[in-house]
Amino acid sequence: QVQLVESGGGSVQVGGSLRLSCRVSGYTADRNCVGWFRQAPGKEREVVAVLFTGGGSPSYTDSVKGRFTISHDTSENTVYLQMNDLKPEDTAMYYCAVDRLSTRYSCGSTNAFAYWGQGTQVTVSS
Repeated sequence: QVQLVESGGGSVQVGGSLRLSCRVSGYTADRNCVGWFRQAPGKEREVVAVLFTGGGSPSYTDSVKGRFTISHDTSENTVYLQMNDLKPEDTAMYYCAVDRLSTRYSCGSTNAFAYWGQGTQVTVSS
């Protein structure tokens, strides 16, 4: 079975940085579509970043472009989200997910993320 465990969340001040980690077990995420999502209280879950680990370039939601970077470490089977210049609106529960069906061309454009982590909280204060 596939399991994802996020870590690295915490509380930071505006302008600070955090690096979220998502360790995947039971499945090798190489050449798969992986993503980071977030959900703030009272808001719908939104896509933050997606990446096809076997190639292609990552995609980001407009609000985090230039500040966040999604990456993948094959040897550790871990997906990362480097978050810089954090803003209060980045406050949310962050989840990683794996889409085992999408190709590099459909990654991020389909709703096929079937495996999710438990989430890690990110809080950004002024």
